[in-house]
Amino acid sequence: MKINELLIGLEFEEVQVGREVEIKHIAYDSRKVKEGTLFVCQNGENFDSHNIASEAVSKGAVALIVEKDINISNSDVVVIKVKNTRQALSRVSSNFYNDPSNSLNVIGITGTNGKTSISYLVSEILQNNKETVGVIGTIGMEVNNMPLNLEKTTPTTPDSLELQMILKEMQKVNVTTVAMEVTSIGLDQHRVDDCKIDIGVFTNLTEDHLDFHGTMDNYKDSKRKLFELCDVGVINIDDSAGREYVETMRERKFVNENVKFTTYAIDREADLRALDLSLSPSGSKFKLEYREHMYEIAINLPGKFNVYNALAAIGATLNSGVSMECIIEALKTIKGAKGRFESVLSKSGFSVVVDYAHTPDALENVLTTAIEFNPKRLITVFGCGGDRDKNKRPLMGRISGDLSNVTIITSDNPRTEQPLSIIKDIEEGIKTTSGLYEIIEDRKEAIEKAIKIASAGDIVIVAGKGHEAYQILNDQTIHFDDMEIVRDLIS
Repeated sequence: MKINELLIGLEFEEVQVGREVEIKHIAYDSRKVKEGTLFVCQNGENFDSHNIASEAVSKGAVALIVEKDINISNSDVVVIKVKNTRQALSRVSSNFYNDPSNSLNVIGITGTNGKTSISYLVSEILQNNKETVGVIGTIGMEVNNMPLNLEKTTPTTPDSLELQMILKEMQKVNVTTVAMEVTSIGLDQHRVDDCKIDIGVFTNLTEDHLDFHGTMDNYKDSKRKLFELCDVGVINIDDSAGREYVETMRERKFVNENVKFTTYAIDREADLRALDLSLSPSGSKFKLEYREHMYEIAINLPGKFNVYNALAAIGATLNSGVSMECIIEALKTIKGAKGRFESVLSKSGFSVVVDYAHTPDALENVLTTAIEFNPKRLITVFGCGGDRDKNKRPLMGRISGDLSNVTIITSDNPRTEQPLSIIKDIEEGIKTTSGLYEIIEDRKEAIEKAIKIASAGDIVIVAGKGHEAYQILNDQTIHFDDMEIVRDLIS
């Protein structure tokens, strides 16, 4: 693709113009530069790739996008200066892959909790409607439940270059709808700026990622950006942030003044409202009020939080043109995502539940749901990730101490922090409760202890990692799968 085609729609200042060049590749990682590459320099928290622009040129970069002045001796290299290279990367990536999102129905899901579960609910409903569906998120990338082996360097929402490449590959295999988790950090870093999002879903807002955003207001404003990009919002108005977003839409204060919205709730009037909830360990039933009609809904997923997830998925798929009848039939058979309240029953009569809950709100939801099943005892094993929001650690300790009969505090993904330092932060919260607790740093030993002390009628919750099949210890990543360990121990 010629450089001038690549720059369509990009506001820029050409600092140095060489020959008209052909761009064969785009990269923001110097290790991926090859002949004919457009290299996009980024100023990151720990590294500024403007400092290695000359190295990128020596490897074959024929054009650079920068946001700082740099000196390049090769006069044939095109240097383009912009205000924000992350924004620029989004635009040129979309151009390079010929705007694949324009031919897809993209459903973007944001919120602190529930994103993965909703993406899978949406996928299953649409597949039941004979669609080919792509999923992009925490668990990975799939097309109709089959893994798509493409690179994604960020945990949830891909960087804009990777995202456009993934969408292009999904387009090639005739995907019609993509259900994509959209994180607040991804929104702040312009990863989805040039992705046409048809439907935006908001789940809830509770404390998380304050190490990145600083304040809850900043976090809330980041989530709101999704509704500047979409045509239709599907919003939980039992959540105060959701009500604020809707009020802003009603007052036409959004950049996209034409955005429409569908609200959902349990505790207040909404376009989609769940009533008369019946919750059990095997699933949930409720009545759905929608446009003056009442529908009976049954899902094989336990807990009030899964009712919220189902409402969000119903809103997203209704706005995608699926009939209510098809949605109701699909929901009856859906089993949910891996590592989301995934349970196994032991021969001794106690249950073990593995869940990704890694925020205060998510942990409280999981424990509250387990309590609704009237266990003899609730035994909880959890830790917190290192190099992440430290404020949530004592909050999660307090929640587990208040709701569990026994808590075993352990390691999660400590990364570069000392595991015992993280554990002590959690302990500060649990000390304010009357809950019994024990500290076992080794996660496998902690799970083993919980299963050893469990007896008939107990529920053991192993929280924090869910689907993850690894543990990050300093600069080392080892294989570690909570459910795999649980099954081995109880067998």
